[in-house]
Amino acid sequence: MVTSTTAVLCRFFLFLFLLPLSINAATFQIINNCSFTVWAAWATTGPQAGGGSQLNSGQSWTIDINAGSTGGRIWARTGCSSDGRGCQTGDCGVLQCQGYGREPNTLAEFSLNQSNNLDFFDISNVAGYNVGIDFSPTTGGCRGIQCYANIVRECPAALRAPRGCNDPCTVFGTPQYCCTNGPCEPTDFSRFFKKRCPDAYSYPQDDQTSTFTCPGGTSYRVTFCPGHVPKITQGNDSNIVNIGNIKLVVTIRLSQ
Repeated sequence: MVTSTTAVLCRFFLFLFLLPLSINAATFQIINNCSFTVWAAWATTGPQAGGGSQLNSGQSWTIDINAGSTGGRIWARTGCSSDGRGCQTGDCGVLQCQGYGREPNTLAEFSLNQSNNLDFFDISNVAGYNVGIDFSPTTGGCRGIQCYANIVRECPAALRAPRGCNDPCTVFGTPQYCCTNGPCEPTDFSRFFKKRCPDAYSYPQDDQTSTFTCPGGTSYRVTFCPGHVPKITQGNDSNIVNIGNIKLVVTIRLSQ
């Protein structure tokens, strides 16, 4: 009898041990659609180490993030140098980020397999803006979100930064903008971001219109500069036009 009970308990604890392993990690494909090089990065608040990768224009990088990960962020670093000066936006101090980047940086945020086995995801301008982002599920049948606008060019003077647009909390550090004293309301600065990116967080308590869900186990695609239009150039032949990697033959007929 003791042997039988012990065997049942062993199987039970083995089941509990293997249960988390049965939940698949989420796959994230990160694509650089910008016309310039970015240094992609990701980090979570969980035990899984983050990482980073240089992505030239048109390159992609695929990562697997553990089920149950919380506080996840994916972002682009820009203006990076190899001489120890770091990056102008999104810098974390090293290529393989182990923590969050420095403002300003547009964030693709996520927490996986949370309440009711749902993934929660969003785009955030709470840490400012440096490049546009499209954050779209590739499975799961739920909608994607996007933030792509001329925010750097139109940035209010008080928030301007090299290659980016700061958030007001970083610049002023007051409870009004940082929401550190309980409930807070939108400000003129947050409305500037919200008008241009309705899907994205514009201030720390902008949850109602800015948090989205997908079933746990969904995979995602994060695209930097989703609205970038490839440069149009003329080939060696006068009737050949190159649009990105696409070559078009143009024929012009003159009426008699």
